[in-house]
Amino acid sequence: MSLDTVIEFTNAKISQKDHLVLSDVNFKVDRGEFVYLIGRVGSGKTSLIKTINAEIPLQEGVANVVGFNLSKLKKRQVPYLRRKLGIVFQDFQLLTDRNVNQNLSFVLKATGWRGKKEIEQRIADVLEKTNLSLKGYKMPHQLSGGEQQRVVIARALLNNPDILLADEPTGNLDPESSADIMNLLTDISRNGRAVIMATHNYTLLKKFPSRVIKCEKSTIKEMNDKEEIDFESLLL
Repeated sequence: MSLDTVIEFTNAKISQKDHLVLSDVNFKVDRGEFVYLIGRVGSGKTSLIKTINAEIPLQEGVANVVGFNLSKLKKRQVPYLRRKLGIVFQDFQLLTDRNVNQNLSFVLKATGWRGKKEIEQRIADVLEKTNLSLKGYKMPHQLSGGEQQRVVIARALLNNPDILLADEPTGNLDPESSADIMNLLTDISRNGRAVIMATHNYTLLKKFPSRVIKCEKSTIKEMNDKEEIDFESLLL
């Protein structure tokens, strides 16, 4: 695994309990890469993301994620792995009884930040990066769907992760908000973080072309530039 490689899977098998989801998984992702993860519902996209963040244990094969060997990962190491990963969900999962600043402060304190000034500065930094500098005192319900998703991305950036994992991040958004989120995620990858985004939105793949990995027939397949992606099948 080179210094620029942040994810590398070799002959891996991914299972949910006794159900084999993906086999013969071989791929790697370098710093600054933007990778789409596509495939039909139930094809293994979310299971692959959950394996990367150690929510699903690796059953067989070898996988390294930001220097952690998933096949030998101990429970006490999982929080340290996850601090190097930022996770963006489709359904936001914000604390509805706290404003934006309090949502972000909660995460920082939970991951070991203690100094008040350092916490305030870090929150200011990520809100600026996500164009939310004036929204810190807003409650989640006072924000649009696109703004809430930007808060989720700001939250994911708090601990300066090497990788951003986004599972259907535009699934609940209108086309204009989806484009805003895509521009933000693309900028994040250009600044040196790997971004892996599971999506069904074939329009985004056309509008924001990048590397594509498809989950299909219980394995993964790299889609090359000359290969036409069957966008219609992604709607199923």
